[in-house]
Amino acid sequence: MNNLKSMLRNQLHGTNWLFTGLLLVLLQLAQLELVHAGNQLETTQVRQELLTREFRLDGEVEAIHKTTVSAQTSGIIQKILVDVDDYVEKGSIIVHLKDLSQQANLKKALAGEKEANSHLSKAEDEYQRVKDIYAKKVVAKAKMDDATHALSAANARLESARANLEQAREQLSYTRVKAPYSGIVTQRHVEEGEAVQMGVKLVTGVSLDKLRVNVNVPQSLINKIRVYGKAYIYTDAAIGGGQVQIQVEKIIIFPIADRASNTFKVRLDLPPGIKGLFPGMFVKASLVTGEKQVLMVEQQAIVQRSELTAAYVVAEDGSIQFRHVRMGNINGLLQVVLSGLDEGEKVALDPIKAGILLMRQRRTVPAND
Repeated sequence: MNNLKSMLRNQLHGTNWLFTGLLLVLLQLAQLELVHAGNQLETTQVRQELLTREFRLDGEVEAIHKTTVSAQTSGIIQKILVDVDDYVEKGSIIVHLKDLSQQANLKKALAGEKEANSHLSKAEDEYQRVKDIYAKKVVAKAKMDDATHALSAANARLESARANLEQAREQLSYTRVKAPYSGIVTQRHVEEGEAVQMGVKLVTGVSLDKLRVNVNVPQSLINKIRVYGKAYIYTDAAIGGGQVQIQVEKIIIFPIADRASNTFKVRLDLPPGIKGLFPGMFVKASLVTGEKQVLMVEQQAIVQRSELTAAYVVAEDGSIQFRHVRMGNINGLLQVVLSGLDEGEKVALDPIKAGILLMRQRRTVPAND
């Protein structure tokens, strides 16, 4: 009987060891699964970023290229091909003038050139004839001098005729008024049928390809703006909504302050081709007055638990840690880290998923012997 009890006790003891071993294996597999899940979390890295201190002002958009096209020849307006708010390409015709007078002048200039060519041909022949017989001592030197002067006068006459022809062609081209650059018509100054003289305003337009923003900056900031030389424009005019940041291409600071307001006029040239901005619009201009390196992380990774601010830090082995952090200002999608995180650490971008994995991680505790 005692022998049977001993055998049963030994068998039961062996069974407990087998069960404990299986439990340890299962726990290790669970830990490996959690580590794998932690490594599969989408993370972002805490990194050093250059944070700028900016001073915002209201600015007015202005077109760099704004032109009033005037008549360069006299005539009667035959046709106006554009109207206010029309977009025109560079070189396209915008106004037709009647060109009867200019066409007549062109024909006259062509005839003058033809006549001058004829005179030159005759003078060249005469010069060659006199030159040949003068070489044989048949005519006097005075005759040779007359032929030389006649040839020179014929050449000058042809040059004058060609200049008149070029001028006539140019005057004719002025009857087709062309756009100096691509842009939008903002004003028409004349109507069809009007007689205009040289210098009369015809059409005013602006180019939207190159814009700038004018702002008045307090004198206390002007030296900092000169030092850093950076500025941005914030506008929600772009299609799709939301605020858009545009970096300024060039900053021009006027050297004299306004006495009444103690401000300097600053001109901010924008990069070409910006859509949704028009002259006369008001935008927010932001001028950089300071810079410093700070730790930043994506705002999406930060969670609020009542009054606790925290983040889920993912270690290299995939383990997750819920850590209290202190955060600073928000800059776009990033937020300044004041404490709690170190550069290079990885933080989960999906706090909900990271929280679930952390709970499972905490419940998975290795068994003791």
